[in-house]
Formats: sequence, C-alpha cells, structure tokens
Amino acid sequence: MSEAPVTVRFAPSPTGRIHIGNARTALINWLFARKTGGRFLLRFDDTDAERSREEYAEAITRDLAWLGIVPDLVERQSARAERHRAAADRLRASGRLYACYETPDELERRRKRQLARGLPPVYDRAGLGLGEEERRALEAEGRRPHWRFRLSNTAPDGGIGHRDVTWDDLVLGRRSIDLGSLSDPVLVREDGTYLYTLPSVVDDIELGITHVIRGDDHVANTAVQIDLFEALGGPVPVFGHHNRLTTASGEGLSKRLGSLSVGALCEAGYEPMAVASLAVLIGTSDAVEPAPDLDALAETFDLSHVSHSSARFDPDDIGLLNARLLHAMPYEAAAERLAGLGIGGGAEFWETVRANITRFAEAADWWRVVTGPIEPVVEADDRGFLETARELLPPEPWDAETWGAWTGAVKAATGRKGKALFLPLRHALTGRDDGPELKRLLPLIGYRNTTDRLS
Repeated sequence: MSEAPVTVRFAPSPTGRIHIGNARTALINWLFARKTGGRFLLRFDDTDAERSREEYAEAITRDLAWLGIVPDLVERQSARAERHRAAADRLRASGRLYACYETPDELERRRKRQLARGLPPVYDRAGLGLGEEERRALEAEGRRPHWRFRLSNTAPDGGIGHRDVTWDDLVLGRRSIDLGSLSDPVLVREDGTYLYTLPSVVDDIELGITHVIRGDDHVANTAVQIDLFEALGGPVPVFGHHNRLTTASGEGLSKRLGSLSVGALCEAGYEPMAVASLAVLIGTSDAVEPAPDLDALAETFDLSHVSHSSARFDPDDIGLLNARLLHAMPYEAAAERLAGLGIGGGAEFWETVRANITRFAEAADWWRVVTGPIEPVVEADDRGFLETARELLPPEPWDAETWGAWTGAVKAATGRKGKALFLPLRHALTGRDDGPELKRLLPLIGYRNTTDRLS
C-alpha cells in the first residue's frame, strides 16, 4: 500500500489581517509541500461567527498570493458543521465526551483548593459522576452543560491515571506529555459552539492532513489532539513546531500590530521575497539571505535548522534584504514593472539606478531625474563655473566615456578638481547630493536636458 501524499494546511481565523508571524507558518508549510511534492491547503477556521469576516478571508488570500502562495484547495470550517456535530455525537456515544455544569467561579474555587492541598489543578472529572436526576436538577436551575473530552488516562480504579503521549517532532525532536498532568479539555461550549480542537482534528482527518506544522505555542495542545485523533479513529499526522517571532523588544506578535501585517508590508513597497526570506530564515542556523523566488528558498530551507528559541523580528532587516534583492535584480525581472510605472530607458537605465534604490517605486524618482523637469541646485558662486561647463559640453552621441572627457576639459579650463568639480555638476544635473554614477547617468539625461540644467 502506497503512502498518502504529503498534505499540509495553513488554518488562519479570518478575524484580522495576517502578520509576519502568521506568514512564517504559511511559508514553512508551503516550502515543505514544495520540497516533498505535496499539497498545500488553506483552511479558514471561521467557526467564530461573531468575529469572522469575509473581507478578512479575502485579504488573507490576497496576502498569501502576494507572497507567492496559491493553495491547492480552500476550505471553510463553517461549511463543515454537520461533520463536527457527527463527530461530537460519536464521542458522546462512546463515553469520551461528557457533560459538565460547573460555572467558571466554581472551577476557579476548586482549582485554588487543589493548589492549597499541593495537588495539580487538574479537573477531577466530577461531571462523569453525575446521575440523570442530578443533571436534570442542574438544568432546572438554568444551567446548560459544556462538554469535556475524557482523556485516555483512566486509572484501573476509574480515577485519573498517567499516560505518556509521545511523538517525534520535526523541529523539536522526541517529545512526551503525560495526559495525567492535563485537565480533560472542553470541546463544546454551553451554547453548543465548538472550541478550536474538535473542528480542527475532524477536518485534519477528513482532509487527509499528513503533517501539522505550526508555532511552538501549540506544543502543549499536541498530546490532547493526538488522543482525539485516536478516539475518532483517524490517522495521527506528523507534527512539527517551529519557533515563533517576537517584536524587536521581545513582545509576541498579534493582529493588533497592523504595521507588521503582510498587507501593510506590501503597501510599504517591500518585495515579497524580502518578506518571505526574512520570515522563513530568521531564527534558523542558516544565513538570512534574500532568495530570488520560493523555489530557491524551498531548496535550502530545512526544518531541522530551525532554532528552539524564539526569534526577534526587526522591520529594518526587511529594508536591508529588499535593497539587496533590487540591487541584484536583472532587467528581465524588472522590465514589466518598469513599464507599468511609465519608466523607459531599457536595461541601461535599470542597471544604472538599481544600486541606488531600496524600494522598487524609487526607480520612478530617478526616471524623473533623467527626463525632467527638475529643480537644479545652483550656488551663486558656481554660476560662472557651470556656464563654462555648458560651453565645453561635447556633441552627441554620448556614451560612458563622455563624462570623463567632459569633466577633464572642465577641470583644465577652471582649475577645479575633486568635490569642487563634481558636486556642483551633480547638483545642477540631478538636484541631489548623491546617486548613480554620472558617467552612466549623463547619456540618459542627454544633451538637451543637460544644457537646460546648466543654464
């Protein structure tokens, strides 16, 4: 019997825009699927009807596409409610899902009593001991049950026992958690809605998810989920828990940090591969280098290289990677985008200015410098110098040798050299203190613009 193809999923809740930390999880799953010839599913965990919004789902899809991620399949948990209900009924019928009636205040008082007695604050399964009459009496008081999943750690005497759930984590290595250290988790709220765990496991089984790769804040949930996979008779996926990103000051990322949303980074003019390269490679043993595309990133990325400690994300690092990507970008990769901005000049223009931009849109600023009009910067005591320079301009055609020949003649005629020679010319021709080499920029500016700016 052949093994099932690798199938991974990214499962955001459409309650806001995804941030760079969410993008890290999506990209790691995408790269893992690409490297193994597998499939990538986008599943919107949208069972929170009050907070989920269609506009957020659409924005997440756009943000993933901007990063280069196009799912093989898109699913919504809200469309699978019947399957979740059927799974809950099966668990009730098997005795693994049981009704509890404690209020939050009662549970808190019980927890404090257990701690005072030196006992772990684990739910004592009191709900299992309720008889039919007791349940009716509680419901007559107006109480409605919430439903807990009975973990498979029942002792021979029926009490809470020990059971070690062990898995080989793709990032963290062999891990083991004693179910006896955990409370039976609530899977169904009093109002009948589901917490994250049940729909997630049911959908992972039915959608054929073979590998669950997510942030290490979910490690503590894994033993419970493995137990639930087994209770529902589904194959248990392979788990991997990567480290999470924090802000530069060490705070956890959240959707409220709008400046770090993928959409905001896109709108700020960053290249998607600058964002993707940093999101994936930070917090690994690999050098953080800008990859030209996701295929190249997939070739080098390895989950075993991911650190076990959190990684601090500094937005300034995106700017550095962005500049490096642009400085190395060939004209063929830039041509269509340049045309979209109304920029001409062909390869000669791009190769002249790319080393002087940090975001692609800045190329338009240099095209305006080339084509004009601009405001030349001319100091009063440089006017005579610039008039002489204008008179010594050689006729066109111009090439990369023109600048050297022209400035050599100006130097001989005026006696100026160094900064006193070159800076006034740069100010007059570009209106700027620095920029691309003028020997390459001058032929692009051309004779007519040059004479106008020196007048």
